[in-house]
Amino acid sequence: MNLLFLGTSAGVPTKQRNVSGIALRESKGKGWYLIDCGEGTQHQVLHTRLSFHSLKAILITHVHGDHCYGLPGILASAAMGGRTAPLTLVAPKGIQTWLEATCEVTQLSLPFVLEFICSDELPSVEFENMAVETFALSHRVPCYAYAFTERNVEAALDVDTLDRHGIPRGPLWGQLKQGVDVTFEGKQLRSQDYLLFKHTPRKVVIAGDNDRPELLAQACAGAQVLVHEATYTEEMAEKAGEVGHSYGKQVAAFAEQVTLPNLVLTHFSPRYPPISHTSPSLEDIRKEAQSVYSGALYMARDFGEYSLDKVGQLTEVSGE
Repeated sequence: MNLLFLGTSAGVPTKQRNVSGIALRESKGKGWYLIDCGEGTQHQVLHTRLSFHSLKAILITHVHGDHCYGLPGILASAAMGGRTAPLTLVAPKGIQTWLEATCEVTQLSLPFVLEFICSDELPSVEFENMAVETFALSHRVPCYAYAFTERNVEAALDVDTLDRHGIPRGPLWGQLKQGVDVTFEGKQLRSQDYLLFKHTPRKVVIAGDNDRPELLAQACAGAQVLVHEATYTEEMAEKAGEVGHSYGKQVAAFAEQVTLPNLVLTHFSPRYPPISHTSPSLEDIRKEAQSVYSGALYMARDFGEYSLDKVGQLTEVSGE
């Protein structure tokens, strides 16, 4: 599983950072998911190897423009590029209303079906290689986090357990091996109870804007990576609370509390440039976070790519 950041700025773009957009690549094949889609995201995609033909879903955390204004352009580009396969859109209800009006007024006709799933209902959505859960956050408008857990992890049958439970060899074993739950003698058998996974399913939590990181405790259970906004430094804590945002030290303290091994901070206010020889800068956010967090800390940058391996270690790959 790879994370590729298409935009890491909060509110407005800067000369170095575009507004929010994250691509999550599946570990197998070319499939990917787009989490948030700020203005200019389609331009950012042009600088990568990502294809709109292999895009599985777009997931929008909330209705603020720096997270969604790029959506019509992405859809139009996918259409003009010849996409015909259905595309899933998981987003708050307001996004559907706005998008339908935009398509009508601008005469944007899509040659593919856009399957809308309302995140306000906290859905769980399953794709071929990924399961996605939705969690509510605290912001000025309804806002959500999405937890991505890989499916179809390579596994072997737990033969001893199957024999001990008297499950006969044959088609039932084959179905369980393929991850299918079955019924035997009136009892429902869960495939995961009869499989020995070769590694723990990888799990990445990507949060939208949020001034209460502790709301993610359940979402982060079993996760190896949390991607969370760190809009400000602690000096701006009062401002952060007023506008529904977090500061880096606050998020890092939560990650330490729940023993998350990897934390990626993003969504930085334009007041913090990437240069480290001045203050305020991104280095201030990093230092404050590092002072309370013992795990692997990353400061996201546009086109920064991070790979999560099978043992749960996150490493920076390269820029695109």
